[in-house]
Amino acid sequence: MKLTRYLIAIIAVFGLTQCTSDFEEINKDPNAILGDQISAKYFITGTQVQLFAPNRFPYWRAQLIHADRYAGMFCFGFSGSWWSDELGYTYNSGYTDAAWDYFEGYNSTINTYLQLTEPGGDLENPLTYATALIMKSMFYQKFTDTFGQVPYSESGNLEILQPKFDAQADIYQGIINDLTEAMNLIGSESSTGVGTEDLGENDLFYGGNLQQWKKLANTLKLKVALRALGASGATFAEQAINEAMAQPLLSDETDNCLLPKDALIDQWNSSCYGDVWYNFGVGSDWTVSNLVINYLQKNGDPRLSKYAQPAVGGSEITIPKPESDSNELYAKRKNFILAALTDAGAEFTETTNAQGESVISMAENTYYVGQPVRMGSRMPSYARYEFFSKPAQYIIQAKNEGADIAPEIVLTTAESYLMQAHAVLLGYGSGTANTLYREGLRHALLLWDVEEADVEDFLASSPMANLDGANDMEKVVVQRWLANYTEGFEAWSIVRKNGYPASLAEGISDFDIFGPGNLNGAYPQRMRYGSSPYSTNNDNLQQALSSQGQDIQATKLWWAK
Repeated sequence: MKLTRYLIAIIAVFGLTQCTSDFEEINKDPNAILGDQISAKYFITGTQVQLFAPNRFPYWRAQLIHADRYAGMFCFGFSGSWWSDELGYTYNSGYTDAAWDYFEGYNSTINTYLQLTEPGGDLENPLTYATALIMKSMFYQKFTDTFGQVPYSESGNLEILQPKFDAQADIYQGIINDLTEAMNLIGSESSTGVGTEDLGENDLFYGGNLQQWKKLANTLKLKVALRALGASGATFAEQAINEAMAQPLLSDETDNCLLPKDALIDQWNSSCYGDVWYNFGVGSDWTVSNLVINYLQKNGDPRLSKYAQPAVGGSEITIPKPESDSNELYAKRKNFILAALTDAGAEFTETTNAQGESVISMAENTYYVGQPVRMGSRMPSYARYEFFSKPAQYIIQAKNEGADIAPEIVLTTAESYLMQAHAVLLGYGSGTANTLYREGLRHALLLWDVEEADVEDFLASSPMANLDGANDMEKVVVQRWLANYTEGFEAWSIVRKNGYPASLAEGISDFDIFGPGNLNGAYPQRMRYGSSPYSTNNDNLQQALSSQGQDIQATKLWWAK
């Protein structure tokens, strides 16, 4: 991805004083930040990093084990994997608690930034406060879209130890109100001030450029309004869509909101995929799904090599026959895997060894093959690791090797245009859906450093490059989903709201192949609440459950009903 900004590690260290025996000399750190220099810019960096690139524990358990896989992007369950691909679809309190605790813990981070910069705050600045409102909006959109009702209106109030859980309709209305207020506060201003008042390079999104923050807020407003549209009580959604479509949105490459990775930050402060990939060996690796690979490959999408690596392949890959499987079941499961290879266009030969097991020969590092999602606990011996594509090296790059690491996707220009096309298809705005859609595709490819010539070739020749009146909404939604590759929380929400990719949203039914989890094969609609609110805020939690529904993964959120 083209990064025009670089991560500046900011460590605010107050000068320590050391007294001599007669208190006449004080040793001062020449790099220390003095009390009268303290500014909100020393808080924004952590506010951004902790939300989009937290430490390894939630990065692994919340993002990779749940969101990225519910989104249909990544898979476990191959030979050598620690888990079947059913993991996450079967409730595990340890994994769910990691997600809940990550979001709940972020409350203190965002509330500190809000309270410092708000009217009357110790670092009062209405322009910096506008960025705090936008960060708050991004946080709560992510939080509520994961669990449903969450503490919102009373969160951060130090006098309320047990905040109520707010209805999603109220949270969404509050987000839109905050975004509107933030944009009004920014107005025509370009920065939060001068000197220490300027967020500058401490702002990892836009280097302190408030007009880009304003476009970010308006694009987020469009996103939440589109998600709320059609839900019970979402009377605000249509007006918010119209307002957003009438104001500047993310529109060029420099507007991409990305969080760059700093290779030096410890994984227990800020993590990346590589911190999981290389720490534990093959057991914790993952593959790219057949949904992602096939959409790209079958439509001539040049992002294929940017998203994934060719399967390792090999001359003698044996598919062992488990003793527990009948000959008929062995043939069924083996043929299912081989059908995935064929569907991906991989050429291979099959022979049989003395034990009656299939032995596959497939060219090495040649074919892109995605792994079918949600395979059950009996499938890893069939799903040989060598058959499937791993994520591109750029995505799983380890730190401290002198190589670039893919940044975190926050909100992109590509999705801005695709959402505008989405809105126009629904009857909002005045643009042309196909023009907006194609511009979204262009920026989606440019985001991953696809060469201009390849972009133009794709737009000229791919069956996915135009809206032609047949399945237009499906095309737009699938491209929004693909544009959020590696940002599983948002991709998962896109599927739940819109029902595409359809084969993912429909769930699974053949339990000889797939793992039903606690959902009996249905698609997960939310994550279960963590353990902590049951012990610390149970009365309010129970009120939320009485209106939202059972605390299970199958309970649909307000905007998905």
